[in-house]
Amino acid sequence: MHMLKKQFACFLAALIVLQIFVFTIQAAPSSAELKLNSEAALLIDAENETVLYEKNAHKKMAPASLTKLMILLLAMEDLEAGRVDQDSTVTISERAWRTGADESQMFLNAGQHVSFKELIDGIAVVSANDACIAVAEHLNGSVEVFVQRMNSRAAELGLKNSHFANVHGLDDPAHHMSAADVAHLTSYLIRSHPEALAISSKKELTFNEILQFNYNTLLGKYPGTDGMKTGNTPKAGYCLASTAEQQGMRLIGVTMHADTKGKRHNDSVALLDYGFCNYELKTLYEEGKVVTTIPVKRGQKKEAALVSPDPVRAVVPRNNKSYKITEELDLPRSLNAPVEKGDVVGTLRLKDARGKTITEVELKAKESLSRLGFFPHIWRQAGDLFSGLWKRIRR
Repeated sequence: MHMLKKQFACFLAALIVLQIFVFTIQAAPSSAELKLNSEAALLIDAENETVLYEKNAHKKMAPASLTKLMILLLAMEDLEAGRVDQDSTVTISERAWRTGADESQMFLNAGQHVSFKELIDGIAVVSANDACIAVAEHLNGSVEVFVQRMNSRAAELGLKNSHFANVHGLDDPAHHMSAADVAHLTSYLIRSHPEALAISSKKELTFNEILQFNYNTLLGKYPGTDGMKTGNTPKAGYCLASTAEQQGMRLIGVTMHADTKGKRHNDSVALLDYGFCNYELKTLYEEGKVVTTIPVKRGQKKEAALVSPDPVRAVVPRNNKSYKITEELDLPRSLNAPVEKGDVVGTLRLKDARGKTITEVELKAKESLSRLGFFPHIWRQAGDLFSGLWKRIRR
């Protein structure tokens, strides 16, 4: 009887292991298994924007409220520059009030006084079109001038397949973005203004005693999700720029033109699952670790140590020991003393197995090196000369 119990326990254990193994296989889809409903999609890591999956990523498409990522960026850049304050009072125009009556809104009233921060929350959380008009008018005097500014900033950021005709993303033949542009804009927004995540991760908004909920169905459901922006119009279908962080790796998934809200959700989950299951973030150099050295002419030390001010990392396939990352150094042959700590000396370039650049990192001098005086320099040269002769004699 005891033997039977033991055999049964072993059988159960084996069954549990088998179930875990099967689950693990199913949780790691391949790119070929991604059958997305969305017409366009892109998955990148947020740090280096390495492309992990793409589908029609450069096609110009109606972006709906993904447009508002640009509104948030410009608003936060103006906050940082001191051109506006979070507590600045904005007077709501009739145009803003009437725009809100069409689609998503935070129920602003004409003539109402609202803080700039409340408007930003309304745009990020409930995709408020009325708030977009109010912010544009407050920052640049008119919607039309603000739209020009949106297009200028898009050009500066290299958004090659984007053109804005309005501030809210309602359908317009001249208004379009690509999934690649949306992903790059999202990545830039997160890296330059991480506070945007704290806003976009809010699950609800109460304004004018009206409670509304964030349209991003991944919040609170998909591990690590803390942003960014949904969108939906008749022409655009259902769109989502999502982001999540797990084990120090942040991914950005963009899906555009899904048929339904449910399919948008499923596509976004599938993208993130694919990324987290198949890739990991590898650290090649810790912050401040010496990457290489370079000769210094007439310096108190013969060589200067070069470091990266930030960790040097890259996203690589999981459990693939044969995957190679190539390091290329772009440096002068030597430096002339004096050298100041923090001087930018050259560049470290990482390339993937296909030779495509993953990232470029500035290399800086780890410490300051003063210039040797005349006599110490002569003594060093003499010492080097005798040292070289001695080595030759010993050979």
